Amino acid sequence: MEVYRPDKINTAKIYPAMIFFFGGGWNSGSVKQFEHHAIYFSQRGMICFLVDYRVKSRHQTTPFESLKDAKSAIRFIREKADELNIDTSKIVASGGSAGGHLAAATALINDYNENTDNISVSCIPNALVLFNPVIDNGPGGYGYDRIGDEYKNFSPLHNIKNGAPPTILFLGTNDNLIPVETAKYYQKIMEKVNSRCELHLYEGQGHGFFNYNNFNYYKKTVSETDEFLQSLGYLNKEPVIEIK
Repeated sequence: MEVYRPDKINTAKIYPAMIFFFGGGWNSGSVKQFEHHAIYFSQRGMICFLVDYRVKSRHQTTPFESLKDAKSAIRFIREKADELNIDTSKIVASGGSAGGHLAAATALINDYNENTDNISVSCIPNALVLFNPVIDNGPGGYGYDRIGDEYKNFSPLHNIKNGAPPTILFLGTNDNLIPVETAKYYQKIMEKVNSRCELHLYEGQGHGFFNYNNFNYYKKTVSETDEFLQSLGYLNKEPVIEIK
């Protein structure tokens, strides 16, 4: 787990946290995927975490172990909140693709907890920032071939409930893995349980359009995330930081 802090941190204060989970189909991926996001949001006044978790290519694991690790990471940060200067009422989980699944699942899925976790510590984040997330693991959704009937307990779309955290979701209309209709249905169910869900569709863009190497869309999605976090009271307008 890599930690990014504001340059001039005041140890007498507590700060909102943002926790990033990389994508890669629960098979591979790098914690560096969201490095530039973490740099920017730490300069804006958050403490950011780039979380590593078990994946198939490195650990011969299933998606279930990936989710256990994501939940453990949030519990660890909550448990260590005092020494990390974290405001536990302002913890944001974020991720792309399979990492977006993990972020959403920490909020919505009850099962798949590590035996060594202190279950009395909540793994539920207070807000979600999702980049073309894998939200449907059911038949016809992503990952069903590996998850099977467990999707009923593993798929965020099938487990939206009252109290689901406010969410912003980014998706390209040409995404070959996440259908636009799935994202719209997710938003509809979120609204049915009276939870906020902003859906930002990017015309003609494919899977992974938000990454740093596609700088214009990286910049736009970071700016919209910033506005979303301001609307929740997690960020102030100042300091204004150039997105670079």
